[in-house]
Amino acid sequence: MHELALTMLVTLLLVLPAHAAEKIQVVASFSILGDMAAEIADDKADILVLVGPNGDAHAFEPSPADAKKLSDSKLVLVNGLGLDGWMERLVAASGYTGPVVVASKGIEPRTMIEEEHGQSEPVTDPHAWQDLSNGVVYVSNIVDALAKADPANAGDYRARGDRYIAKLRALDADIRREIAKVPPAKRRVITSHDAFGYFAGAYGVEFLAPEGISTEAEPSATDLARLIDQIKREGIKTLFVENITDPRMIKMIAGETAAEIGGTLFSDATSPPDGPAPHYMDMFTNNVPRLVAAMLKN
Repeated sequence: MHELALTMLVTLLLVLPAHAAEKIQVVASFSILGDMAAEIADDKADILVLVGPNGDAHAFEPSPADAKKLSDSKLVLVNGLGLDGWMERLVAASGYTGPVVVASKGIEPRTMIEEEHGQSEPVTDPHAWQDLSNGVVYVSNIVDALAKADPANAGDYRARGDRYIAKLRALDADIRREIAKVPPAKRRVITSHDAFGYFAGAYGVEFLAPEGISTEAEPSATDLARLIDQIKREGIKTLFVENITDPRMIKMIAGETAAEIGGTLFSDATSPPDGPAPHYMDMFTNNVPRLVAAMLKN
């Protein structure tokens, strides 16, 4: 009996490390995708994020250490829509040959006109996650990718994904009720850069910004003067900075108008864990009350 118990203990000790080693490693290009993947995977996968909290995926420059993360992974998640185009170079440099899943697949992209160096050109708006119905598409794509990469845990991924999607849909309904409290004529907001186009289309808010879709775009003096005139003419009372952008531009505009700075919005990244928006859904629960309060002042 003693020998049988000893044999069972040895067997258990041998099996446990094997199960631990089976946890897959997943790389997400930026913090929002990483948070979605972590919500779905729970403890079944290790999620590594390249552009972390408060990071700017538009201007990210990968390092050799980032290439090493990819080479050791079983799945790579990217946003697509032109946000993380640097990932193609990183994949090539790393030697990674596994699946690269575009989380925005199936979403109808918005096209906007970006002004740069005195010329206008159509560009794809990559900030699709700002519409929660698109967030549902992201989650569905990530669930499918995890289930395919790790079939042994597919049932867990799908169950957690279903619960997550239900929460996103409930939050979407809450946001629509909150925005409805603001008369349509007052639904105008000034932000640091043009990251809220999908939010605008989904929830009926007009966003104006001194920068273009990319944080690397520089507004012209003419564009700034036009925006300042519009703020004065339409009586816009509040301006917002974003967690990934330099606040100096918004502070300058506030100094030229009667508008005040209403706080920070989360656009392209989550906050650190001890901040107000460490998760994707928290971005909305932080942003929407601030937006509603500001628009009611217009």
